[in-house]
Amino acid sequence: MRYLIALSMIKGIGPILAKNLIAYLGNAEAVFTEKKQNLEKIPGIGTSIAQAIVGKTELLTLADKELDFLDKNNFRATAYTEKTYPYRLKECADAPVVLYSNGHIDFNKGRFIAFVGTRNITDYGRSVCETLIEDLVQQIPDAVIVSGLAYGIDITAHKSALKHQTPTIGVVAHGLDRLYPSAHTSIAAKMATNGAIITEYTTGTEPDKPNFVQRNRIIAGLCDAVVIIESAIRGGSLLTADAANQYNREVFAIPGRVGDSRSAGCNDLIRQNKAALIESSSDLIAAMGWQPDASKHVTQPLLFSDLTDDEQEIIKILRKHDSLQINQLTNKTKLPIERLFSLLIELEFKGYIRCLPGSVYKVVG
Repeated sequence: MRYLIALSMIKGIGPILAKNLIAYLGNAEAVFTEKKQNLEKIPGIGTSIAQAIVGKTELLTLADKELDFLDKNNFRATAYTEKTYPYRLKECADAPVVLYSNGHIDFNKGRFIAFVGTRNITDYGRSVCETLIEDLVQQIPDAVIVSGLAYGIDITAHKSALKHQTPTIGVVAHGLDRLYPSAHTSIAAKMATNGAIITEYTTGTEPDKPNFVQRNRIIAGLCDAVVIIESAIRGGSLLTADAANQYNREVFAIPGRVGDSRSAGCNDLIRQNKAALIESSSDLIAAMGWQPDASKHVTQPLLFSDLTDDEQEIIKILRKHDSLQINQLTNKTKLPIERLFSLLIELEFKGYIRCLPGSVYKVVG
């Protein structure tokens, strides 16, 4: 393991080249004992990288320190050659040579679903994410929820999984000696008891921007399916979707309202056939060909079953009067017209009400 860790620390050598070196030389130790002129002959190496390898005993010292850190903290290092390495991730050519983890979970047991999206989550996005996961884990008991421990959709997915006592994995963009963002430290600790925090980075690695891009491919490769909820047209979660498509994973997106910048990315994925549109966990389960747990009786007429107090009041009033014009609703709800109009748009989008000619609103069904 020390040689694999040391190999992963060499600048200019990524996972693909590292595995190529091992394939040519037989094992990771041979990489550090081979002569420079022989290393140069290996495709993709060249003089500069060969020079970076030869005589770098300090890397082995750093690898020993890493192993000592892992041992003291009861963390794990899993090599891509081991049976316990995630088999889904092993299918990806650029998967990490070594995966570090804090937690106790079998990476090869269960059905892994990633939930990713905007950091600037809306109430709508939060409701969708929470409801989708709640319904999903009821029907698929061996579901494992994966995300990136960031603000927004990520942490909502992790919290929802913990709430329903479902394993959840957070893939981070730094070493296990820190936690970013630090505000999620307590959540991460809970996840380690029913899931894991994983990374390809050694201790001392800062959560720099390029690391998040690399982190996204692990989220995609680790899973059977990726679900995008609320993403801007250039959101980082779109990179996860791209990686998932490259890995032949199933990609799904929750559609958003036309003109909403925080859902523009989801709508674009659907438009380009890079993601399938889903509105409920049943849509996801059917698309994956999974068999729901027959012992669970889930009533799921709509994904958006959780309403705010104001939304519930609007529905109550409309049901009482059958239908009302916008000015009548304003008088009865006592809500400011701007607030009421926003709520009506949300309820219409969620499928609870319909807008008739003359700004008349009526409950659906």
